[in-house]
Amino acid sequence: MKNLAPLLYGSYFNLLALFSKKKVGNKAFHLFSTIRKGKVLPQQVDFLDTAKHERLEIAEHTVQTYLWPGSKETILLIHGWESNTYRWRMLITKLKEANFNVIAFDAPAHGYSTGKQLYVPLYAEVLQNLIERYRPQNLVGHSFGGMTIIYNEYKNRNTAIGKTVTVASPSEFYELMEHYQKLLQFNKRVMGALDSYIFNLFGFHIRDFSTSEYIKSNTSTGLLFHDREDKITPYHASQKVHANWKGSKLISTEGLGHSMQQDKVNEQIVDFLNS
Repeated sequence: MKNLAPLLYGSYFNLLALFSKKKVGNKAFHLFSTIRKGKVLPQQVDFLDTAKHERLEIAEHTVQTYLWPGSKETILLIHGWESNTYRWRMLITKLKEANFNVIAFDAPAHGYSTGKQLYVPLYAEVLQNLIERYRPQNLVGHSFGGMTIIYNEYKNRNTAIGKTVTVASPSEFYELMEHYQKLLQFNKRVMGALDSYIFNLFGFHIRDFSTSEYIKSNTSTGLLFHDREDKITPYHASQKVHANWKGSKLISTEGLGHSMQQDKVNEQIVDFLNS
């Protein structure tokens, strides 16, 4: 049934597209944006609850923030899809040892934050609010979080951000949509309706959204991590971003997977932020 469900959605979308492109675009987008996991699990409670900070009302969501105080620069951590702040626990330990001031938050529909859906413009709106509130000097994002950082910097030009780290982040939105299309096996008519819906909602087409293009205007110093064998986001995504990011460094690994929470990765992030 688990394998059959995507195909049933695809068949439904193909049929619906014959009658209403607007409706099928709406439904396809909202299915894509719906979060199915990432809420706080029992084993995550103790770590997160000891650092709970403010609960903020942003973009019609209640967003949970966390604080690990330190005397050095402020680092803002941005987690990935269907994750939450707990994923940063090992990096946070090393950042605390280095005495950085660490801020993190749960994205809408994740962790202790409210909501059912997430998409980059919404995530970026929340991120920008937190940048304006906490004034971090450095940003660290994993996967979807890294993609959001680059999009947000393109939109808002936060020149006070000195260093940015992305870990295993995607680059081209159309690649995500093509994977979605392949998974559900919906047709070009549905994809066209989805593209029109996204354009009407956000002002960009699927093919327009490219962090490898957005990064050209980024003035922060960049460090990118990506594993060549990453099965979730393609390695070439970070290659493309790195090629257009002046002053950036790409660290390529093999066998570390998508999550990349290993000590050697976290130590290199801390060293970069300390430099």
